[in-house]
Amino acid sequence: MPIRLNRTLRDALADSGRPLYGGWITTGSPVAAEIMAGSGLDWVLIDMEHAPNGLESVLVQLYAVSGYAVTPVVRVPVGDTVVIKQVLDLGAQNILVPMISTAEQARDVAAAAQYPPIGRRGVGSALARSARWNRIDDYLPHAAEHVSVFVQIETLDGVENARAIAETPGIDGVFVGPSDLAAAMGLLGQQTHPDVTAQVRKAFAEVIDAGKPVGVNAFDPAQATAYAGHGATFLLVGADAALLARGSEALAHRFIGAPPDETARGSY
Repeated sequence: MPIRLNRTLRDALADSGRPLYGGWITTGSPVAAEIMAGSGLDWVLIDMEHAPNGLESVLVQLYAVSGYAVTPVVRVPVGDTVVIKQVLDLGAQNILVPMISTAEQARDVAAAAQYPPIGRRGVGSALARSARWNRIDDYLPHAAEHVSVFVQIETLDGVENARAIAETPGIDGVFVGPSDLAAAMGLLGQQTHPDVTAQVRKAFAEVIDAGKPVGVNAFDPAQATAYAGHGATFLLVGADAALLARGSEALAHRFIGAPPDETARGSY
């Protein structure tokens, strides 16, 4: 019986009549990854940028989520050709590349994720989970159909170049990161500041005008709803570590009386 790969996030977005809501896996734990995958969320982000993850732990987490009806995305730590090649060879079908501020950077990412003659992805599918060790028929000529590539805008330059980034061939969508954007604007930790949200919405408009899906990180439920109303079609609305931290604090507050310090624990 032929082996089939899952549909990509690009395909899931195209087929959905509503925004897709996701959870961030930041602990590096395959147990946490499986719990998040089985929650009913639409997608999960396995993070290599801010989480204690290497290739081996990402592989284990991809295994852990593979039995669930959820779309996994791997955020690589940097838009490096070798890193992107290795993560794709692990079998990640959807990648998110952080800190993209120019169309040139986006072109480099797109090239790193595609085989020659279009790109420069190294060929090792016969030895890799990506092609299920050559059990996927015609994987090499159709590899681009099995992979979706998203880039993350987190700077003011990125906002200004959002349309050009989104229009880059091989880039399937754009994710906006309000946390680093706020920091770049001198508003560290103020992701919901009106000036920050205005820049987020500006990026949204440019990406949508380019005909590509746009996503955002928004742990505050009201902010997530507002961003969905402004056109975001894939949103991260929580993270394993944050859910555990806030949940355990709520237990302590209820049974011990330890007051949560709300001022120090705003949404990511």
